[in-house]
Amino acid sequence: MYILLAGLNHRTAPVEVREQFSVCGTKMDYAYDYFKSNEIVEGAVILTTCNRTEVYATARDIEKGMVVLRDFLADYSGIDYEHFRDYFYQPNCYDAILHLFQVASGLDSMIIGEPQILGQVKEAHQKAMDAGASDGVLNALFQKAIHVGKKVRTNTDIDRQQFSISHAAVELARDILGELTEKTVMIIGAGEMSELTTRYLMTNGVQSVIVSNRSYEKAVTMAEKFEGRAVRFDKLATELECADILISCTAAEHYVIREDNCRKVLEARNGREIIMIDIAVPRDIAPELQDIDGVFIYDIDDLENVVDANYMERQKAVAEAEKLITEELAKFNEWLASLYVVPVITAIKSWGDSIKKNEINRALNRLGKVSEREEKIIESMANSIVNQLLHFPIVNLKEMACSEQGHLYAEVFKKFFALQIDYKEHEKYETNNNRQQG
Repeated sequence: MYILLAGLNHRTAPVEVREQFSVCGTKMDYAYDYFKSNEIVEGAVILTTCNRTEVYATARDIEKGMVVLRDFLADYSGIDYEHFRDYFYQPNCYDAILHLFQVASGLDSMIIGEPQILGQVKEAHQKAMDAGASDGVLNALFQKAIHVGKKVRTNTDIDRQQFSISHAAVELARDILGELTEKTVMIIGAGEMSELTTRYLMTNGVQSVIVSNRSYEKAVTMAEKFEGRAVRFDKLATELECADILISCTAAEHYVIREDNCRKVLEARNGREIIMIDIAVPRDIAPELQDIDGVFIYDIDDLENVVDANYMERQKAVAEAEKLITEELAKFNEWLASLYVVPVITAIKSWGDSIKKNEINRALNRLGKVSEREEKIIESMANSIVNQLLHFPIVNLKEMACSEQGHLYAEVFKKFFALQIDYKEHEKYETNNNRQQG
């Protein structure tokens, strides 16, 4: 069984590309149905955040599995692979595992050590299990990744400052407007990210907060926490008349602030400045509204300059985190190696034993009557020949098993010896054993 990964993130693709691959809402059900109906892929987990869409999967055939993941992303986004291949990554099995450990630890985030990503990894795995799409190997992988993420946060200062996307959004507003005490802020969305943003706004002196959300009850609950005012979702456009700052982060699959519902209100401000910070993916704010006098729109990729100012401090903890990840990666790969190497070694030995027995029987039949001592000599010689022929291939395969290309060596051995292997019982035993130990 091989672990595969295909995806794109903030390092490889701008937000206008990432949003086309964002898997959210009812589209998640479609995505998991896609994989469950596929004969090549054994299991799948989709990790989708504002900065990434990644599909982790297991398959017995690496090349066919990789094609399935590429086809899914092309089918889901409606974009031909040739048009998104430059934004896309498909690392080998070893690097796919390393990547997830880095993601869970916050090393691959726009903000190094961001606290939200570990919860997002947990949530992604839970959704896959609820959909019946994950399998034993992926369950073990994600449990280990979550363990690694917790260990990195416990044993390093990677998230000591608790700087997040929400913090960066508010810092951007401060950089542009200066003091925020006299400003009216409108928050669209009542999820965790919106609440974190509002909390940080309040610590920076904001006193007037307007909250709007598709669920009015949630908007009321959040507004009450901050002594703000809730606005029904279908009335949010009218509130843009008085807002100085708008920060939007919803799970909508389309623009919330659009030409048809907001342009007239924004134009009626007669050039009075409004800063609109869109931290949602897919984006909430239509970029063409930027051409209105006084309207300044910033998306999540524009936060990178704010993030860079905090980058060097966090780099001090990265080396320690990478050391811990390397140690945990070696442990997991040792277990994973058994899933594809041990069955191959068992099959090679069985193949050699079968040839040995057949050739001994042929020799004895051709020789006719032989003594017991002569029969033992023939059997001993056959054993010795087979064992010596297979000794170094097996020893080398064991040594290569935990390397970056260990899974490929196992596949090559299988093809060279034309081995037919039933992995299921071995995987079931080893996965349960790993879960008990983990």
